[in-house]
Amino acid sequence: MVRKLLAGILGGLAFFAWSSVAHVVLPLGETGIQEIPNEQAVTSAMKANITADGMYFFPGYGLPATASHSEKMAAMRNNAAKYKANPTGVLIYHPAGQDALSLRPLLTELGTNMLQVLLAAFLLGQTTLASFAARWRFVTVAGLLAAISTNISYWTFFGFPGNYTVAYIFIVFMGFVFAGLVAAAIVKPGAGMPAAMAARA
Repeated sequence: MVRKLLAGILGGLAFFAWSSVAHVVLPLGETGIQEIPNEQAVTSAMKANITADGMYFFPGYGLPATASHSEKMAAMRNNAAKYKANPTGVLIYHPAGQDALSLRPLLTELGTNMLQVLLAAFLLGQTTLASFAARWRFVTVAGLLAAISTNISYWTFFGFPGNYTVAYIFIVFMGFVFAGLVAAAIVKPGAGMPAAMAARA
């Protein structure tokens, strides 16, 4: 267990270091993201009409928050022409603003990276993979699973830009590539296996 914890910490640091390079040095972190034209006019209208933090989508159903699923589906069918003829989108909104230089999101991201690698190391520990290459492949495949699990859904249902989706899948996958090198070197579940089993692994 100590090895798994160490793999989670050091692998998470490797993941975080790569992610920092991807966002600060490389253009990957800004791929697909644009600034709003005429931002002052748009944000002024938002301040005047949206007062609560939240995730908003538009165009809406035109129904109260207590509407049932069937009522929402009926509204979608009845307003299909409206959805096709008007802008659509998703908005994450914080009317009070945020501290752009806060350490909290960075620490949260680092903690998340460590947890991700720790879980991958835990799964790796359940295997009988004896070789370094096999252990590294295991972690990187787990990373690919993590990378596509949300990003593809956001692209499919929320319309996230395709280049943003590809860039963030790559960022997460490469994070696991680097973290996998660390985890594969520390977690050795195949140690002590019979030679024949080790050869098959």
